[in-house]
Amino acid sequence: MGAYGVILLSGGLDSATVAAYARARAETLTALTFYYGQTHSKEVECARKVAEVLAIPHRLLDISFFGGVVAWYSALTSPQLFPLPQDRPMAEMGSAIPITYVPLRNTLFLTLAAALLESQVLRAIESDGVPPGELEARLFIAANAVDYSGYPDCRPEYFLRMGEALKYGSKLWAQYRVPIQLATPVVHLSKAGIVRMGMELQAPLEHTWSCYQAGPMPCGRCDSCILRAKGFQEAGAADPLLLRLGAV
Repeated sequence: MGAYGVILLSGGLDSATVAAYARARAETLTALTFYYGQTHSKEVECARKVAEVLAIPHRLLDISFFGGVVAWYSALTSPQLFPLPQDRPMAEMGSAIPITYVPLRNTLFLTLAAALLESQVLRAIESDGVPPGELEARLFIAANAVDYSGYPDCRPEYFLRMGEALKYGSKLWAQYRVPIQLATPVVHLSKAGIVRMGMELQAPLEHTWSCYQAGPMPCGRCDSCILRAKGFQEAGAADPLLLRLGAV
């Protein structure tokens, strides 16, 4: 059976882990990264490096209008308006959706990635003559609902409903009965569990970037840095990024 896959690769710890996971589950795999108007492009550079190390074909899609014109109500797209939260305790992170939430970001990402995936599979069916029953279409995303900052588009119930929408809105399902499967392999893992999974899969974690800032070193104070440090500490491992940068 031919399995086609698209992995949403942000350049962070979680998505690099899921990219390593997806390699064994899709014969034809594409890594897709978005430049959506975020405050820095460092994670884009990291995504490109992760894809290179994992030997996954990589595409970068410029949708910078999204953050600049549409989803501007976020500290990640409008830092001049909204300061980044810093030094927040874990209890506070889970109490409310923070200003780092980007409005409907995953909804747009999943829709665009699904369009790419559907195009690839439709070509296999309609141009290459592959029987639909021999094909699978898998969309991999590294969302996490355990050690996370409360984003509504990182929750299992969101992906359940989004998966239904993508299926019923596609020609792939309507005509050929091939569903677009949403794969969320780390959604129920703790950050420590993701660290362990990434190390077991030999994901290039040393080339990932989680910090909301773009300095030469991770700031260590934003929610993402705090969650990442917590994950490595609880996993009993040193962060390979910090080792590579000579910070530990």
